[in-house]
Amino acid sequence: MKSQHSTSSCSSGACCGGAPAATVPVSSMPVSRAGTAVYRIPTMDCPVEEAEIRRALEGVSGIRALDFQLGARTLAITAPAHVLPRALESITGAGFKPQPMQPRQGDGAQAGPGHHDHEHDTPSGIRRLAWALALALLAEGIELFAAHTTAFELAGMALALAAIALSGLETYTKGFAALRRGRLTINALMSVAVTGAFLIGQWPEAAMVMALYGIAELIEARAADRARNAIRTLMALAPEQADVRQADGSWKVLSAGAVAVGDTVRIRPGERVPLDGTVTRGTSAVNQAPVTGESIPVDKQPGDAVFAGTVNDTGEIEVRVTAPASDSTLTRIIHAVEQAQSARAPTQRFVDRFAQVYTPAIFALAVATAVLLPWLTDAPWTSGVYKALVLLVIGCPCALVISTPVTVVSALAAAARRGVLIKGGTHLEQARSLKVVALDKTGTLTEGRPKLVHWESLQGERDANALLAASLAARSDHPVSQAIAAGLALQGNGISAFKALAGRGVEGVMAGRRYVLGNHRLAEERGQCGAALEQRLRAQEAQGRSVTLLMGDDGVLAVFAVADTIKPTSREAVAQLRALGVTPVLLTGDNAATGQTIAREAGIDEARGNLLPEDKLAAVQELRRRGAVAMVGDGINDAPALARADLGVAMGAAGTDTAMEAADVVVMNDDLRRLPEAIRLSRRAHAVLWQNIAFALGVKAVFFVLAVFGSATMWMAVFADMGATLIVVANGLRLLKARPQE
Repeated sequence: MKSQHSTSSCSSGACCGGAPAATVPVSSMPVSRAGTAVYRIPTMDCPVEEAEIRRALEGVSGIRALDFQLGARTLAITAPAHVLPRALESITGAGFKPQPMQPRQGDGAQAGPGHHDHEHDTPSGIRRLAWALALALLAEGIELFAAHTTAFELAGMALALAAIALSGLETYTKGFAALRRGRLTINALMSVAVTGAFLIGQWPEAAMVMALYGIAELIEARAADRARNAIRTLMALAPEQADVRQADGSWKVLSAGAVAVGDTVRIRPGERVPLDGTVTRGTSAVNQAPVTGESIPVDKQPGDAVFAGTVNDTGEIEVRVTAPASDSTLTRIIHAVEQAQSARAPTQRFVDRFAQVYTPAIFALAVATAVLLPWLTDAPWTSGVYKALVLLVIGCPCALVISTPVTVVSALAAAARRGVLIKGGTHLEQARSLKVVALDKTGTLTEGRPKLVHWESLQGERDANALLAASLAARSDHPVSQAIAAGLALQGNGISAFKALAGRGVEGVMAGRRYVLGNHRLAEERGQCGAALEQRLRAQEAQGRSVTLLMGDDGVLAVFAVADTIKPTSREAVAQLRALGVTPVLLTGDNAATGQTIAREAGIDEARGNLLPEDKLAAVQELRRRGAVAMVGDGINDAPALARADLGVAMGAAGTDTAMEAADVVVMNDDLRRLPEAIRLSRRAHAVLWQNIAFALGVKAVFFVLAVFGSATMWMAVFADMGATLIVVANGLRLLKARPQE
């Protein structure tokens, strides 16, 4: 399968411009892993700040590996214990505050209770911002309405300084740390702008800018976290406790994390399933929507799998646990999406590269304005400096940089809620450009199990022949025999002298007479195939059906046709793909006649049969000449073709580790309609991405003109930047509410 290299992405409202971080592997590392400690860094908001931390740690010898996950704002450090204090000291020196993580049930780690991402994002932080805004307004009032005396000037400056200190401590800490390393981030730009405004006597505006910026950070961070944490709410679906059977047969409520594989848990109607397992007693309907996206409850009986977080609707069931809480299907889904959130989309990488040039260019433009404007227009030097500071504020790339990760993460979360895991922004964007979808037959278009679709009696009594066939088929474990037995649904009579005929069928004695239930080849060997029967059998086989005959000493008594039937949803899915301009092609290892039959039923014009795995690989390579190709299969048998395709899609992967790891896109249930839904979501996300980029750059262009040639002020620039950022965040968050048919 394609290697999955995850890269970090900006994931909070407190964005920064500059160079994107280098590509890094992302993983959820538990604290208990030997030699690895996990820390939460609440103010690590974007790839530039990740790069700052990397640079800070370059001088610490003994660190074996660093694993960043910006989606969760965590850093896993693999190093000897004596190295960790030096590493933490270096991170703190770069302006960040690492917090040790604590283990938690079913997941990697968590910070202490009540942790927050920003200093502002706490009750005391919100109060500080409120006071800062009040003081900034009071300072502005003194400047506008009070007498211009030394006492009032000093009082106004003191109020402004207090407002800046209350709202800007985090910004200054990170901004000056970046400047010391020669990095131009948004915090650096804001620190320079506010300081410069204060020094040229614009202290009321300096205070207002910092207070408004702090409020904007808080609003943006919370809005962006809503997208980043959308899938995280699934974790609350899994109960923290389970009713577990004890050795003496009694039941005891235990923590879900303490339940071992092989234990039996009891789940009453209305309760959620605490862990993955297999039903051992009872029947029920289970709502699997949180895991597979299925809107209709699925009937469960002994032998069926159930998943943590699903809801037991009707009957009491007992379940044998097959996976610990830390490795449930639900947990793997959450981890997969968290890692996907850290993989930057092509548009996101473009924005990061753009910001690498954009932010220094804005700084250079501001410097040029401060120097050249007074010289060219004879304006006071303070006027040039002031306009330059306005440019720094409006030049903040926050709206531009935050627009892409919020949109991508919202789309990934919306897909996951529908039971589709898209492993990163690259694959999300790839889906919109698909031209061809290559579909495996078994388990993708069809049910994946044989079913009796036709039978006819040729001689003798029909009911008697049905009873004979059911009696023989019930004794065999061959899938075709089982399909006949299930299709006839009769309680067979006793068969004596039963014997399996390898590769041919079965035989047995009933009422003193010997009967055989076998394939076409066995009928020929017995010399019981006449011209009329051959014609009848060819008609069935031309439809892709496997034919079984009930034979006695007097000839063939009945003919049974078994086939892998098409799923009810496949025709609709194929029609939707066509409507999207995507061409479906069937690739199957079955014979050509079977492939053509299934293709016609599904509405597919092109089908290729008798394909070995290497033939499917060659077919996908050929189809790529038409454009981007997706290969849809089970994620295991079709692995070579999945790897060669531009987009590998695994079907029905709920609870399957291999399929979940193998593909770029994982459909948790067997509903092929999820694929056109994913394509529509990809196209909508792409449109939103460019809407946000165009809007953010448009607002900045307007205010650049106003700043240089008009009368834009710093507080107007902050309002414009804050407004643009909130608008693009809200636009991206709309994807969380995307409906299946949108």
